[in-house]
Amino acid sequence: MADWISKLPTPARDYLEGRRLDEVECIIADLPGIARGKAVPASKFARQDYFHLPDSIFYQTITGDWGEAAGDDGFIEKDMILKPDMDTATAAPWTGDWTLQVIHDAYDRDDNPVPFSPRNVLKRVVQLYRDKGWEPVVAPEMEFFLVAPNLDPGHEIEPMIGRSGRPAAARQAYSMTAVDEFGPVIDDIYDFAEAQGFEIDGITQEGGAGQLEINLAHGDPVKLADEVFYFKRLIREAAMRHDCYATFMAKPIANEPGSAMHMHHSILDTKTGANIFSGKGGAETDAFYHFIAGLQTHMPAALAVFAPYVNSYRRYVKDHAAPINLEWGRDNRTTGIRVPLSGPKARRVENRLAGMDCNPYLGIAASLACGYLGLTDGNMPADEFKGDAYDGDGDIPRVLGSALDLFDAATDLHGVLGPDFARVYSIVKRAEYDEFLQVISPWEREHLLMNV
Repeated sequence: MADWISKLPTPARDYLEGRRLDEVECIIADLPGIARGKAVPASKFARQDYFHLPDSIFYQTITGDWGEAAGDDGFIEKDMILKPDMDTATAAPWTGDWTLQVIHDAYDRDDNPVPFSPRNVLKRVVQLYRDKGWEPVVAPEMEFFLVAPNLDPGHEIEPMIGRSGRPAAARQAYSMTAVDEFGPVIDDIYDFAEAQGFEIDGITQEGGAGQLEINLAHGDPVKLADEVFYFKRLIREAAMRHDCYATFMAKPIANEPGSAMHMHHSILDTKTGANIFSGKGGAETDAFYHFIAGLQTHMPAALAVFAPYVNSYRRYVKDHAAPINLEWGRDNRTTGIRVPLSGPKARRVENRLAGMDCNPYLGIAASLACGYLGLTDGNMPADEFKGDAYDGDGDIPRVLGSALDLFDAATDLHGVLGPDFARVYSIVKRAEYDEFLQVISPWEREHLLMNV
């Protein structure tokens, strides 16, 4: 077992230095991005090369129900073979003993990647880029709210109580005083991230009450998706230490901004390492415009992945820091597609559509898939938008049902993400939508009970 420990990534080895490893959490992300798996004694993990879980974890809705007949041959719950990716081994520093987490990849009995495992979907898309001689680079931004404990779903979500004893205030974007209100939680986030070997590029106060943003350094899409997956868990654990919840809902509080997972994209030439969005003299290339065109063309169909729940569509509201259309512009935060200020080497395209409630593997995969289709189609985007894009009309679906209709019809997108994934994803999301339609909301009771 000592030989196994010596081969761990450096942060994991540093975390365990001089200590006895007690347990290993063998985990995999399901469709919503929830960590599923098994916790095993360290001695057992050292002896095993894989373990089994039923593939039904990918057919499960967010409520714990099941999509009907999601398997090709019915709902028979085949066992998958889960193999550890030891490069992902990292600490679980909030536990009471010395524990590591290891992300696993899912294979079938013939050793083929399970096509509806979210990490496998992202790996598939990245490989398509590499087959073309391209290396995709991403940088995600994570927005979330710290809120007061909410034990009754019938009660509205409220901001957490800050260090001052007052509820967190809204409309305080970039305020250092507001950040200080959450100091103890942020301190634990930093400590947990350091123990896990994660680099935080910065933490800022966003516009919502108790809303924070964490930026991550750019890098490999799978590695960054792993980090977002891990970060969601560590942020929740840090919050619960201080009598509050961290929520990644797209729109947890009415009349407040929602939470996005903005994604910055650039593409490198595998042979030269050069950014293919920049040419001689730093000029924008055709590839730069083709990538933007791919986002404009295909993101409406991908919205069901970027915005996977009924709550997700409450975020797309004019003047609430969320896009309502697919315009693109330079240094323009009102557009759905933004080109940030940068030099030629760092030229990138930002997708502002994805919500923080999306599965990070699937959100990044879908965004890259749209860009890939643009690069291979070779089309040009609409003219750059200059001005306030909120003054225009919305051109994205406003409800999950409409988004799923577009997703189901997008066979070109399915070809990139994988047809089997697209089939299972649609079944599960339609099951969730049907469940939601069985719930009567307070708005309906208030306005329809006595008036219609």
